[in-house]
Amino acid sequence: MKQPSDVIVNMKRSGIREIFDRANQIPGAIHLEMGEPDFPTPEHIREAAARAAEEGHTKYTPNAGIDELREAVAQKLRARNGIDVTAGQVVVTPGAIAALYGTVMALCNAGDEILISDPAWPNYSMLAGLQEVGVTRYPMRPENGMQPKAEDIEPLITDRTKILLINSPCNPTGTVIDRDHLTELLQLAEEHDLWVISDEVYDEMTFDSVPVVSPTTLGVAERIISVFSLSKTYAMTGWRVGYAAAPPELTPFLIKTQEPVTACVNAPAQKAAVAALTGPQDCVEEMRAAYESRRDGVIRILESAGVPYVRPSGAFYIWIDISNSGKRATDFAWELLEEHHVAVTPGGAFGPASDGYVRVSLASAAELLNEGTSRLVAALSAAG
Repeated sequence: MKQPSDVIVNMKRSGIREIFDRANQIPGAIHLEMGEPDFPTPEHIREAAARAAEEGHTKYTPNAGIDELREAVAQKLRARNGIDVTAGQVVVTPGAIAALYGTVMALCNAGDEILISDPAWPNYSMLAGLQEVGVTRYPMRPENGMQPKAEDIEPLITDRTKILLINSPCNPTGTVIDRDHLTELLQLAEEHDLWVISDEVYDEMTFDSVPVVSPTTLGVAERIISVFSLSKTYAMTGWRVGYAAAPPELTPFLIKTQEPVTACVNAPAQKAAVAALTGPQDCVEEMRAAYESRRDGVIRILESAGVPYVRPSGAFYIWIDISNSGKRATDFAWELLEEHHVAVTPGGAFGPASDGYVRVSLASAAELLNEGTSRLVAALSAAG
């Protein structure tokens, strides 16, 4: 019998999912590995979806999404992100991952290359690999505040490099890229004729009043595709609604990629997304404040034990240095799960240069988060 494709056979699974699957088999395990908000989707959003289904909004929609949602997205981007965009530049997708996948598909041929950070969300390299697009990783270092630097990236650019992918606020570090570093990155993209994919799915999850700057507001908008999601902002992970804002000449190609792969986002979820974007936003602030409070609690535990970490300014993760354990992060994480029943994600899942770290998600209830962090600290102490 003929075998499955080499591409899918050779694709590594996400280290996040590997830990998650094993943790689900351990009764009482504390889950700190997934970026899964523990809050329910707000009631007015759920009601909008139910009402849409009752009213018969259960058919196919245009590939790019319903007009009402595209306009709501455009208004949100103009008002809250400062991005000057029309509804015609918006493509609604089944989660941000579909927007990312479709953008790479629209821009790259097999053999082209994309620049992603180390550390970075593992799905970036997975989706590139599925399209036979090469991945080159640029460093983000603690001594630089985990800010990506143009001087580190430029030597990595080749004649095959097509895309520079940036993520702010960053998963897994919580870093918010500041205006000066973003400006340098955009200048680099302009000089080397690179497209820029800007993953901004945590745009409304920031701490300490740190401002999030969308690259599109800094110029060269004609080469930037900004990707967003409702999953984290509105606790809508299972609804699968994301969107991309692209230059006008590229938008038709992003729409075209959806037709043979996903067709469209389901209609009731699109109606729910309209309610999310246009309805009351106090729920967003409540969740953001809870994540910030949880972050502060974890920091107190880590600092009292002298455990190094990267202070997150956004997203809902904390990047913890476990190098003093003398173990690879993968070994430490698996032992923490098996022996202490705490699931965290090893840094190696986010890049080969990140093996001295683990990522802890702040999306679990405070009492579980504090207990899990305390067990992590105890495991570190015992290893050291």
